[in-house]
Amino acid sequence: MANTNTPFGFRQYKGTGSAPTYEQNVMYIASGNTTKIFFGDAVVPVTGSATGYIAQATASTVALAGIFVGCKYLSTSQKRTVWSNYWPGADATGDVEAYVVSDPNAQFVVQAGGTNVGFSKIGQNIQLNVGTGNTASGISGMYVETPATTATLPFRITGLVSDPPGSNGTDITAAYNLVIVQFNNSLARASGAQTGIS
Repeated sequence: MANTNTPFGFRQYKGTGSAPTYEQNVMYIASGNTTKIFFGDAVVPVTGSATGYIAQATASTVALAGIFVGCKYLSTSQKRTVWSNYWPGADATGDVEAYVVSDPNAQFVVQAGGTNVGFSKIGQNIQLNVGTGNTASGISGMYVETPATTATLPFRITGLVSDPPGSNGTDITAAYNLVIVQFNNSLARASGAQTGIS
């Protein structure tokens, strides 16, 4: 069965914590940040910010802060606290409390782009692509592409998903297959340095 192009961002696969919260840490999004951040998006520290704000990551070599898995904020329009699996880019009074998986041991399942990421690419690093998030479900549209040995790419390929056979993404010889990755260039694991890795 051919894989279909249905990216969903970075979905927790394993780590040192346990489901459903895994290794979430609280970080903050500035209320004036109008860029949507979806569940499963990689996030980065805001450049030049001394206050710890994060923003949606783009394809770059900036060290990641982690993977966004939801937020809480005081809604300006609803006059109440809202818990959401994505940041809609508006409607917050004050800073947004974001929940981010940042543990350096965490691993994630993510979809490859239009070029197959095969068995021979395990151990290489790989770049992310933002894609298009889903505002109805709040789910990310991020995926990965272009494996390379470049030390500053954000993720490292640790495996491929092949089970259950016939499921979408499990054909490891075709495009849009599912890849298992871990942080490579993150605040806790800068450029493969493995700071804090057990």
